[in-house]
Amino acid sequence: MNIGAAATESGLPAKTIRYYEEIGLINPDRGENSYRDYSDQHVHKLRFLQRARSLGFSIDECRQLMSLYEDDSRASADVKFLANKHLEEIEQKIAELASMRDVLKNLVNSCHGDARAECPILDDLARTGAKLHGN
Repeated sequence: MNIGAAATESGLPAKTIRYYEEIGLINPDRGENSYRDYSDQHVHKLRFLQRARSLGFSIDECRQLMSLYEDDSRASADVKFLANKHLEEIEQKIAELASMRDVLKNLVNSCHGDARAECPILDDLARTGAKLHGN
């Protein structure tokens, strides 16, 4: 099938599929006319990549996962290690976002939000900026 059909079947834009080919994640066959020719197996790999990316795996992690997927002698422990590492990174990001939310919520709640020029939000940003610049 051509790239348009592969895009429809996989749920990925053709531009993304071309990028995955460019970086070596997928290697479609080429017809006599040099056009890309995607098999059902290629589409399956594209769906695999789409799902991995939707879970936040990086391109390098997708490369590792694809390699493990294609290796019949893989140990599931290797897959679990990679997924667990990614899960820990997500947990860390969630904690950081929760902290950011709490600080911002406090700043928003401390601001009167009226016609006054006084603004605790700007004051905090300026104070933090001054600390970063040694003032």
